[in-house]
Amino acid sequence: MASNQEEIKLFGMLASPFVSRVEIALKLKGIEYKYEEEKWGNLSETLFKYNPVYKKVPVLVHNDKPISESLVILEYIDETWKQNPILPSDAHKRALARFWSNFIDDKYMNALRKVLYTVDEKECKIYIEESEVALEFLENELKDKFFGGEDIGLVDITAVFIAFWLPIIEEVMGLKLLNIGKFPKLYKWSQDFNNHPIVKEKLPPRESLLAFYKARFAS
Repeated sequence: MASNQEEIKLFGMLASPFVSRVEIALKLKGIEYKYEEEKWGNLSETLFKYNPVYKKVPVLVHNDKPISESLVILEYIDETWKQNPILPSDAHKRALARFWSNFIDDKYMNALRKVLYTVDEKECKIYIEESEVALEFLENELKDKFFGGEDIGLVDITAVFIAFWLPIIEEVMGLKLLNIGKFPKLYKWSQDFNNHPIVKEKLPPRESLLAFYKARFAS
């Protein structure tokens, strides 16, 4: 637990999977923090002060020292509070966890962004294939119940978007990306991950998220 002298704030936003990553990690560690909700399209001056480079959530402020970018924050949390580690102790396994977490952001999230914001149908098909190739790599990498073994770890937390956000986006867009026939292990992992008691407590309400994306894609 954080000591009484520590002040921990998290600047976040309901619809952000990157913020959810940080909330899950803090909950896993048993760290109490103050949550500051930012508004989509109307971010606060305080947030800009703490994250002048990227001007976005999440930002973790620990004793008035800000840390931004979700993967950087996750590593900071793991190094600062040693209980319930989210990174393996073995150096090679730790490097692999970092590799796959970066892969999710670089390959999968980027491909999916193109799927969502491309109007041209032919191009969209190419990006869907790209995103499926990325999911295949993750399907083959998943050896246990979770990427972290029997307990959730860095890669699982990074992949919260795939487990929880993706089915909502599929519903809004009329797509089928996380196909149980194509990706049986990933599909089962997503169910186990979403139902993990700590994860479940920190995921945003599904209906609110669904309404948010319906409104966003309608505009």
